[in-house]
Amino acid sequence: MAADDAFHVYDTTLRDGAQQEGLNLSVADKLSIARTLDGLGVGYIEGGWPGANPKDTEFFRRAASELDLRHATLAAFGATRRAGVAAADDPLVAALRDSGAQVVTLVAKSHDRHVELALRTTLEENLAMVRDTVAHLTAEGQRVFLDAEHFFDGYRANRAYALEVLRTAYEAGAEVAALCDTNGGMLPTWVGDVVNDVVETTGGRVGIHCHNDTGCAVANSLAAVDAGATHVQGTVNGYGERTGNADLVTVVANLELKLDRPVLPPGKLVEATRTAHAVAEVTNVPPASRQPYVGTSAFAHKAGLHASAIKVDPDLYQHMDPAGVGNDMRLLVSDMAGRASIELKARELGFDLSEDRDLVSRITQRVKVLENRGYTFEAADASFELLLEEEVNGHRPSYVDVEFWRVITETGPAAGPGSDALSEATVKLRAGGVRYVVTGEGNGPVNALDQALRSAIGQAYPEVAKLELVDYKVRILDQGHGTDAITRVLIETSDGAGTWVTVGVGPNVIEASWEALLDAVTFGLRRHEH
Repeated sequence: MAADDAFHVYDTTLRDGAQQEGLNLSVADKLSIARTLDGLGVGYIEGGWPGANPKDTEFFRRAASELDLRHATLAAFGATRRAGVAAADDPLVAALRDSGAQVVTLVAKSHDRHVELALRTTLEENLAMVRDTVAHLTAEGQRVFLDAEHFFDGYRANRAYALEVLRTAYEAGAEVAALCDTNGGMLPTWVGDVVNDVVETTGGRVGIHCHNDTGCAVANSLAAVDAGATHVQGTVNGYGERTGNADLVTVVANLELKLDRPVLPPGKLVEATRTAHAVAEVTNVPPASRQPYVGTSAFAHKAGLHASAIKVDPDLYQHMDPAGVGNDMRLLVSDMAGRASIELKARELGFDLSEDRDLVSRITQRVKVLENRGYTFEAADASFELLLEEEVNGHRPSYVDVEFWRVITETGPAAGPGSDALSEATVKLRAGGVRYVVTGEGNGPVNALDQALRSAIGQAYPEVAKLELVDYKVRILDQGHGTDAITRVLIETSDGAGTWVTVGVGPNVIEASWEALLDAVTFGLRRHEH
């Protein structure tokens, strides 16, 4: 076994991960994700099932000329030949053979009931299907891995047969047999016992493929490695059907950082956070903020007690340096904040408050009062930074003097049945010494206000044209009040180089939105100056 082949990090985001509900990848998406995964340094990228659907067939065709993989080997996924058909004559096996992939991962039944009820064939024929397909593809010059589907359930039902499937694959030339917890029902100690038995009984190379239905996919994968598995499969961000697959990034980070097992090329683990977020951008599935290692909240601290300790030594409340996975520590400002939280967060934003205890106390008290009214600064760093500047410099950054704003939303018979309501906003303000009166239209009142505000300010500050509202969230704070409840609005804005979040609060959702919009533009202009 070559040194760089001693442990396989095998990613199946493009195939098994793509089976997640609501996740749809184009061929271009899959090519983009493959390049990102290669940048992380994974050993194998499972591209899909050529021959089973046109998209995956097209992916492998384009991959041959468009992918220049530096670390990863592309793998094609497919099934053993059909019952009663020679492997050389099976069109789906031919598609695997012709895919151009150096590695083929074959899924095979290892549960006797699945053989008889799903494949509707005999146990002996299933073994022949495994033997013939593996032997045929290896004879054609391809490396073959086996995914033993439903292995753990099959092992419990008929240990002898499940093991015989593995032996058959090994003898025919399969390099590794990945034991699949297809239904995701296993627990770590059970997985460890089974993997240990397989390693000792067969002597073959063992891999692990876990689903997360018990919430144990990562733990089960680690238990398998501890018991002797040297090939681990998973998906970025834990994508996959039902509750998902083992999160490959979490598994790899635990192996490298906790168990001192380097499984990626040196220096590549720092790409973990960037990789997870980049893949999330392509899939359009927002990354979980509390995702281990790479989530935006993975190293976020809110309680004042924690901040006091972190001020002395960050390691007191962190299990590792977040830079090791390309992440950052974040201090959250909230009504739980103490002086240390405010001081550390201010330092993070470029304000040194260490010499002014009264200023820190004043800011802390103001934050607590505002949070009690419904504001939240833990998710709105931009609004907090504007507050800091107001307290430190004695005035809030201001580029405009707003005289008046108004929004009208109307519809009626003239618009026709089923027509959307039209929103129109008028804004009067002074910017750069000039008075502007601008009207904006939109598909809603906030959109209309945004159009009018940026159109007016943009005449004095053209850089506003780069600003784009990318997310808008509304939260009702006192739900018992119904339609007269206090509303909190969070707005995320981008200038193409970065994003920031601002907050507005009020009994009127439009008023709260206006406050957040004005802060967003103010912060964007301040950011441009700096």
